Amino acid sequence: MVSLKLNFTPSSVEGKEGRLYYRVAYGKATRHIATPFTIMPDEWNATDETLAEAQSPARAKYRRTIERAMQHDTRRLRSIARTLAQGNAPTSIDAIIAEYYKQTTRHTLFSYMAQMTARYRTQGQHRTSETYSTTMNSFVRFTNGDDVNLDAIDSKLIEAYESYLRNSNLSPNTIAFYMKHLRAVYNRAVDDELITDKKPFKRISTSTEKTTKRAIPLRTIKQLKTMDCSNDASKRFARDMFLFSFYTRGMSFVDIAYLQKKNLKGDTLFYRRKKTNRQLTIQWETCMQEIVKTYSADTCSPYMFSIIKDPACNTIRQYRNALFLINRHLKQIGKGLGLHQPLTMYCARHSWASIARNEGIPLSVISEGMGHDSEKTTQIYLSSLKTEVIDKANRKILRLL
Repeated sequence: MVSLKLNFTPSSVEGKEGRLYYRVAYGKATRHIATPFTIMPDEWNATDETLAEAQSPARAKYRRTIERAMQHDTRRLRSIARTLAQGNAPTSIDAIIAEYYKQTTRHTLFSYMAQMTARYRTQGQHRTSETYSTTMNSFVRFTNGDDVNLDAIDSKLIEAYESYLRNSNLSPNTIAFYMKHLRAVYNRAVDDELITDKKPFKRISTSTEKTTKRAIPLRTIKQLKTMDCSNDASKRFARDMFLFSFYTRGMSFVDIAYLQKKNLKGDTLFYRRKKTNRQLTIQWETCMQEIVKTYSADTCSPYMFSIIKDPACNTIRQYRNALFLINRHLKQIGKGLGLHQPLTMYCARHSWASIARNEGIPLSVISEGMGHDSEKTTQIYLSSLKTEVIDKANRKILRLL
């Protein structure tokens, strides 16, 4: 009988993720099969040779994805062994592995999505990686762990998946989220010339409904700026991170956390967005410098803020833990200000766009997408303008405070 065990090979580079692989045994012989999954050393229990307990909800989901993939591959290897045993030729572990790889080259949905997820993680696009991992997890639940060949995806299967999502009492926007990213995977497979486009999504809607307004008005920004947080350092830090995001045209917290001192050159801040890898430039203002001066990282740290305290450890976990605490304090602050919607770091981005629009700044500068439905559209508009135009718009907003 075929047995499969998960093993881990740490990276030769300290602080980087290592690779998980399968150790496959059949009879007295063993072989290794690479997987697309990578984890940090502290996510592996070397004593028991098992995955360690997940330290965050996101990593728990990732761990479940690995476990489901392992269960699926175990069933597949055993099925291959049974099929080979029914033939005339003697069954060997090499024959089993060869057939496994042969089936893998048929481009199954799970293997293709796992490769995409691993590639995005390697490129540092962790949020994008998690997006596709979440979509894959949903489809895995729909199929009860049974993989699907890419060329077997048709409108009947996709409509059945949509029906499954609706029967799971998910919101229309959540259903659209899964469908949009599954369609992106399918279209990419078509572009890679792995399959012929059968247009399985032609009767599926991936449009989203407008969500609750996340922007807060200028008067509330002013209240935040002047409120006394001297007796609560945690709330003060949360407030100041929100203001820094607002001052920098709604910079995402992940980009704030990873800002390095070298990103500031003279009176200009250069940085690349983690989400899109697009480089942005921002005119450095006094209000920004005041916050950096208050929370500047240790002189030995490459980072601008002390959010990531140890670059050698899991930096993703560090910034996420910080974001969780900041949002918790912001929600408390928001309640104290009488806000009806939860105050989070993400509100800073919407607020900048909304206030800019109200002040008559051209839509081509702000693009109704940082206040529009599509953040991607916003970034297309922003990148097409001269930096001086955007900096002038930002300075106009800051003078209102």
